[in-house]
Amino acid sequence: MTTGSANAAFCLNTEELKIELDLLVQEHQILPMLHTQGCLPVLDGDRITAVAVENKDGRGAICARMFVDATGDGDIAVRAGVPYLERDRVQPPTTCAKIRHFLQAGMRFADLYREHHAEFGLVPDSGWDAPVPGVPDVHMVAQMHVFGVNVAHAEQLTRAEMEGRRQIRGIMDMLRKYGPKGNDITLVQLASAIGIRETRVVEAAHCLTEEEVLHGVRFPDAIANGSYRVDVHAPEGGGFLFKYLDGRTLLVDGNGHKEGRWREPTPENPTFYQVPYRCLVHPTRPNLLCAGRMIQADRGAFGAVRVMVNTNQMGEAAGTAAVLALRGSGSVAQVDPGVLRRTLADGGSIML
Repeated sequence: MTTGSANAAFCLNTEELKIELDLLVQEHQILPMLHTQGCLPVLDGDRITAVAVENKDGRGAICARMFVDATGDGDIAVRAGVPYLERDRVQPPTTCAKIRHFLQAGMRFADLYREHHAEFGLVPDSGWDAPVPGVPDVHMVAQMHVFGVNVAHAEQLTRAEMEGRRQIRGIMDMLRKYGPKGNDITLVQLASAIGIRETRVVEAAHCLTEEEVLHGVRFPDAIANGSYRVDVHAPEGGGFLFKYLDGRTLLVDGNGHKEGRWREPTPENPTFYQVPYRCLVHPTRPNLLCAGRMIQADRGAFGAVRVMVNTNQMGEAAGTAAVLALRGSGSVAQVDPGVLRRTLADGGSIML
């Protein structure tokens, strides 16, 4: 774990995490339906009454009084007629891999990549890596982007996944040819799916803005608190731009790191930002909530709120709000934000 004044980062062993999450679901008596694809919502007026699904049993439907779309792409909301946006230039996805002996004494991957990437059919780019806890000498590597795709669409998703695997092969070939000799550099595992940053933005009662994030605007209906910086990956050309709440900027690309500022220094700075409940609600669908990286936010704000530590909080809030709506009027838009925040706090969430 690394810590700073307002941030903490944790490295996870994803294989152990899979088992732990299974246990978490079972302990709370949740009925999961793995390998089940939500296909089409069924509407009765403005309410969703069921979602048609496909799985090993064939075609069926899940009926409910409340629905939470946590697909990441807003599949259910969009097919239910909720307006949405696909930006012309979305943040590109990344194929992650686990590589043994990725880091060797005296080797800087960024320098190696900058010098030799073209030989292996790769483009200028920049990424990051992290050790895998409990697995000696193995790193999770997220060094590349797949540009020019929006993986909310089937053909582009297929193309992106295949291109991502080709990129990893290129990295492995580069390491074996130009990396330190005498070390067994091994591809241990490819991610089961490409890592998606952005596809659709589903319209909501409030659009979170970069200005609100960077200035730490407080909301009376806040359901999530975040300190992860604004992190926007370039749609083409590689690299990413960080904007911090204290006014600093950091541009990371194939040429290295460049520090700057988006505003002048001040004696005090916000230490966190908030996501309002209204970002999860669309007024035309009274029994639907959207949680995850498709909530409505502009490009800068989206770069901050799309990450796991924030989307986890959105999911907790959406599930809680769905229960409160069932106990009340039946409309998610009429859930009392004060009651929602108190209920979340009673469950262990931090409400500021």
